[in-house]
Amino acid sequence: MRKPMAILVAVTALSLSGCGYNTFQTTDEQVKAGWAEVVNQYQRRADLIPNLVSTVKGEAKFEQDTLTKVIEARSKATSIQATPELINDPAAFQKFQQAQGELTGALSRLMAVSEQYPNLKANQGFRDLSAQLEGTENRITVARNRYIKSVQDYNVTVRSFPSNLTAKVFGYKEKPTFAGENEKDIAKPPSVGFDTAPSKPAGPGPGASK
Repeated sequence: MRKPMAILVAVTALSLSGCGYNTFQTTDEQVKAGWAEVVNQYQRRADLIPNLVSTVKGEAKFEQDTLTKVIEARSKATSIQATPELINDPAAFQKFQQAQGELTGALSRLMAVSEQYPNLKANQGFRDLSAQLEGTENRITVARNRYIKSVQDYNVTVRSFPSNLTAKVFGYKEKPTFAGENEKDIAKPPSVGFDTAPSKPAGPGPGASK
């Protein structure tokens, strides 16, 4: 009985390999690793914000509404538990992405407003924190790119024949990724708002009356 059993095991192993089972193992682990790095970089950014906010508060006339929005956005973003299971839940993933996007927007606004305060810009502590923040945003971009690529590889395996049959048998489903409207931001390192200061109001058009 041992020999037939060994043959059955060997045939089963070959069948699984031919149907993409091993590929699922590899790509799934790559997705998990990519997600862990994304979370790590977002956490790095969150850890910088308290010191950044504290430094900005030293500028007595700084816009308090801008600071409040950064604090609130950070609180919302860090309240979401970015567990490994989150990448299998499209709704939870979208909520996470939205919260991080709101924090990015709030930080961009803060950095843009800071341009109006020469004393703050000259503060060495603020300059150091700004540089750290910009570097972290760049690392977030790289981590997101890698995650997108790993999810793409995994999802192609889920959809392709005959590995899609293996996916159905073992419950492998497509995983969510960062939304298409963010592709331009993902493709290039963000400026953390340094160049996002409000533009000057447009002047009257050529046909406007004087």
